Amino acid sequence: MLFSKFRVGVAILFATVTGVVPSAMAQGAITTPAEYALIMDYRTGEILYEKNARTPTAPASMSKLMTVAIVFERLKNGSLQLSDEFDVSEKAWREREGSSMWVRVNTSIPVLDLLRGIIVQSGNDACIVVAENISGSEEAFAELMNRKAHEWGLNDSTFANPHGMPHPNQKMSMRDLAILTRKIISEYGEYYALFAEREFTWEKIRQSNRNPILGMVDGADGLKTGHTEESGYGLVGSAVQNNERRIVVVNGLDSERQRATESARLMRVAFNDFSSKKIFEAGSVVGDAQVFKGKDKTVPLITHEPVKLMLHRSMLDDVKAKIIYEGPVSAPISENQQIGTLRVEAENGPAREYALYAGKAVKEASVWGKIGLAAMKLLAKPESTDTAIAGE
Repeated sequence: MLFSKFRVGVAILFATVTGVVPSAMAQGAITTPAEYALIMDYRTGEILYEKNARTPTAPASMSKLMTVAIVFERLKNGSLQLSDEFDVSEKAWREREGSSMWVRVNTSIPVLDLLRGIIVQSGNDACIVVAENISGSEEAFAELMNRKAHEWGLNDSTFANPHGMPHPNQKMSMRDLAILTRKIISEYGEYYALFAEREFTWEKIRQSNRNPILGMVDGADGLKTGHTEESGYGLVGSAVQNNERRIVVVNGLDSERQRATESARLMRVAFNDFSSKKIFEAGSVVGDAQVFKGKDKTVPLITHEPVKLMLHRSMLDDVKAKIIYEGPVSAPISENQQIGTLRVEAENGPAREYALYAGKAVKEASVWGKIGLAAMKLLAKPESTDTAIAGE
């Protein structure tokens, strides 16, 4: 059912909705032992499910995605090439805490191989090589990471090192990890295939990709695991099925096995329990706005893009739409002039707003037409200022 809201002389305005608040129904329908979790639709960026997802927490090696993204950005802008070689310092060579690529001191390693060492092998030493060669030191590179986090809208993230080893200032939220993942896939797609590589050999040491969903979920093609005593077991994963992509982020799980099974389960939930409900096609007339001083009393309102909402399957039949505009709209009105917005929402659930445009031009009424309108206004009974809004 479609509702139209207006009141003469009163502006009915809503801020544009840029994200979607996950519904209470969806939240109740999904449970997870993960302390932190998030499911995101890649195409829209809508958050379909979250649990403590905006709380900064220790990300462990998942924060290596930030190091990788900075390298990808420089590859894209041409300031780095995959064939460029980075020198290995003694500090990087001595780094043996946690995962390692097994770099050798006083050697040079191509950027492409260092990326594989970070993505596939999760090498902390490879991260130090990258940091030192880009910024001069780990500390300077951490400052760069923080600047980029601010620039990229990662508002719940702070960095102290390039690899994710425990530090009081090394924090990321699940939401920020999902936003960063979406950026990596959309902006650096030519390099994203590195995340799907199943193994990499360096210094005659073959290591397998630690991402368990690569072999457990159809269409899985990335991204990164993480684990420290402080963080527990975590994963940032993405997969494509039927031309739809989802992003799943979890952290705070108890074991490597639980991380594998729960990440795969949530990815299946992301595809099986959510679907997109289309309400209107692009160009559809969704209603009318009243016109003041016009040759026509109303003007059709159209949307320039498909109107749809990503919903948990329990909510597919519970969608409403409201036309919101300041009205009546004074003529003249040009075709495709923005008039208002269409708010589409599920009860106690997600909502989005779409711009609405005039479906045709409406000319201003002639002098005699205006006289007629003025006469009608004089004869009309005065309206109460507390007139109920239609549809409420």
